[in-house]
Amino acid sequence: MVKFGIISDTHIKKNDEPEKISALLEQLRLAFKDVDEIIHAGDVCDEFFLEKLNEIAPTKCVKGNMDKIKDLENFIKFSVGRYSIGVIHELPENVENFAKENNIHILIHGHSHQPLNQGTPYNTLLLNPGSPTKPKPPPQKRGFKKPIARPSVILMEIDENDHLKTYIVNLNLKI
Repeated sequence: MVKFGIISDTHIKKNDEPEKISALLEQLRLAFKDVDEIIHAGDVCDEFFLEKLNEIAPTKCVKGNMDKIKDLENFIKFSVGRYSIGVIHELPENVENFAKENNIHILIHGHSHQPLNQGTPYNTLLLNPGSPTKPKPPPQKRGFKKPIARPSVILMEIDENDHLKTYIVNLNLKI
């Protein structure tokens, strides 16, 4: 089995409050304690935080619109079992065409700061971990209370039989 911790939009800089950085890293160590790899969907903002994530588990990362880190690519693709996984910060205008052209089964993205774990009619799973530091609530649905923004990440497991499990995990952080 392969287990991934998925994160995006951390927006952490080296000169941010040390307590804020410490609290975030503590929560990530707990959430990602058994992961084989971390996938960051962009807007890390500082290489120092990428190094901290690598101390938890090996980390793959794409470039977000706020990133100035050298050598980050806008899009990466890799395979696990029968799944082709793509990682991009901001979803392209035509997600269906992008997924089909790149033969992607799972598309991990960020940018919106809103968690998403959603299948599509074109057989691509869209995953957005939201943001652990600057979450935004999902749109309010008619007849329901206003949703609350929660700091979040995603856990994804792919077992030896290619069974896939994904979970949105809310972090215990003050925002």
